[in-house]
Amino acid sequence: MIDSAYPIVEVPDLEAALRFYRDGLGANVVYRFPPTGDPVYVTLQTGTSQLGLGLAEGATAGAGAGAGILLWFYVEDVDETTAALAASGVTVIEEPSDTEWGERVSLVADPFGTRVRLGQPLSPQPDEE
Repeated sequence: MIDSAYPIVEVPDLEAALRFYRDGLGANVVYRFPPTGDPVYVTLQTGTSQLGLGLAEGATAGAGAGAGILLWFYVEDVDETTAALAASGVTVIEEPSDTEWGERVSLVADPFGTRVRLGQPLSPQPDEE
């Protein structure tokens, strides 16, 4: 039985991935290998979750329609984060909008086409209005 899960996204350009996940989304690098020189693998901390990024020559990550991978990150302000990413050249697939289940969400793509959903809870929740 599964005790926990740890997603690793294989990317062809680790520095471009770090610009998106670390610089754009604010994740912190908590591990890198090797410890000196150019890393081939990093672990990022995002709140209470971790995400691995591994350098893999020829990797396509989430590129292409129906690639089957979606990452979801809760952020403090979906509109602000989406706008900042767009200003840095990130592709915005879906602009921020409110959902019927009580979250504000947007959808962006990392530099390799991996879809990344950004979300934040709405206040008040729809059933509290």
